Amino acid sequence: MNIIEKLYGPFFDVHNWETVITSSSDWLIIFSLVVIECLLSVDNAVVLAAQTQVLPTKKQQEKSLFYGLWGAYLFRFLIIGVGTYLINFWEIKILGGVYLLYLVWSYFRKTKVVHTKKLASDKKGRKISLFWSVVIQIEFMDVVFSIDSVLSSLAISPNPVIVLIGGLIGILAMRGVAEVIMKLMAKIPELQPMAYVLIALIAIKLILSIPAIDIEIPATWFGLIVLGAIVITMIIHFVRKGRNKNERNDNAG
Repeated sequence: MNIIEKLYGPFFDVHNWETVITSSSDWLIIFSLVVIECLLSVDNAVVLAAQTQVLPTKKQQEKSLFYGLWGAYLFRFLIIGVGTYLINFWEIKILGGVYLLYLVWSYFRKTKVVHTKKLASDKKGRKISLFWSVVIQIEFMDVVFSIDSVLSSLAISPNPVIVLIGGLIGILAMRGVAEVIMKLMAKIPELQPMAYVLIALIAIKLILSIPAIDIEIPATWFGLIVLGAIVITMIIHFVRKGRNKNERNDNAG
């Protein structure tokens, strides 16, 4: 009980909350934490958007992100409480990396048609629905990706209330990025396989960051990689679209 009080007591200190909310300097720190959260969560947004694509309707896809948002808030609260010990949890990066590589392998192992049929045929054998399995996957990846952002935030401010507020606002902004990517995927089908290529890179990024290897790929670099991949994929999409249109016109002629 003393350990729990020590870890989570500051969250329930009313005076601490009043000081943070009324301090302009603390809000400046919170703003910097939100920016860091968004930069570090580019990879998370890509994974979330790709995971929701297995759901059959847009309503379910948006709903899964909504439930995932509240789960992310809960996990962020718990993880900040034990933030000083997170450095010892490098094993979760290994698990997360392996899981992401499995997602990539599963996607490219079968065509979308076969994948969809398999999902439909497995529906009866599921202990939980496809929707809730996607929500659980989203929550798992939230835990994996929150490690870097929480550690970075605690390095800027040791006050858990400041880190919590910055993290919660950042998560909301990141979910907005995920929804934008999800809508782009619906309009440009080529973005989905591109997303899984990025997920493979994310898995490698996670595994390389463990203490035994200690190779950290800057978040800014990865953000540029994501932006470049999206631009190249969109160019490929419009080139293919124009070529198909010309072929149809030639056939019609």
